Amino acid sequence: MSNRTDQELSSHVAKLAGQLLLELRNSYGDPASWDKEKATELRKQGDRLSHELIVRELAEHRPHDAVLSEEGADNAVRLDADRLWIVDPLDGTWEYGQGRVDFAVHIALWEPKIKKLSACTVDLPAQKLARSMGDVVTGDPDFPTDRPVRVVASRTRPPVFLGPALEILGSKMKAAGVNEYGCELIDVGSVGAKVNELVSGRAELYVHESGFYEWDVAAPYGVARHYGFIPSHTDGEEIEFNHMPPWVQNLMVAHPLIVDLARDALAEAARG
Repeated sequence: MSNRTDQELSSHVAKLAGQLLLELRNSYGDPASWDKEKATELRKQGDRLSHELIVRELAEHRPHDAVLSEEGADNAVRLDADRLWIVDPLDGTWEYGQGRVDFAVHIALWEPKIKKLSACTVDLPAQKLARSMGDVVTGDPDFPTDRPVRVVASRTRPPVFLGPALEILGSKMKAAGVNEYGCELIDVGSVGAKVNELVSGRAELYVHESGFYEWDVAAPYGVARHYGFIPSHTDGEEIEFNHMPPWVQNLMVAHPLIVDLARDALAEAARG
């Protein structure tokens, strides 16, 4: 057992895994020299080694807790656990294998009996940055009035109605007097890196509608909320974790000033 609090342990283990991933990638040399086979090998090795490190550390310091990891074998025993660590050893695997900086390690603790996320960490090792529920946050997040509202979404699986929804959102924001510059999309990799764009003040909305897994969502969800953003399903319903299978149908993370406008715009665009 460890003397660290849950949040301290979450941040510590995420940092260890992030350092491992950086050192491993550096050992492969210049990304410009990688062929497809070498990049694939790196991605697989990074996923595996980071998973092994995280599971080993959690087993040592919280031996009675259950773990749900992208790289581990799932087990229905976790459904009855009092405490469940939900981890993504390497979120943004594709970006990692491209030599990019927008990959992350996600570690979150879900307490099923009280339906609460705690001890959430998103470590961004290539950016030398970590975001966690242990960070000191003062005041509400800033909101831009001199530039477009920036929106992050999946490059490969953007919401079907995102284009029309952002046009509608731009009109709604202008009518409400909160922003008259409309919306613009920005390109960012992992879910954790996307949420970091919001908490860093470089974006205000994240939308994903094609579904992904709990390990993609849990830690960024907790961090976003801690920093004053509103995470939920796109219809506003709270996301809960520890399902079988561990699937999350959709996600929206929004600045509180535009959360209702964004939900309305998405619904209106979906209706056509």
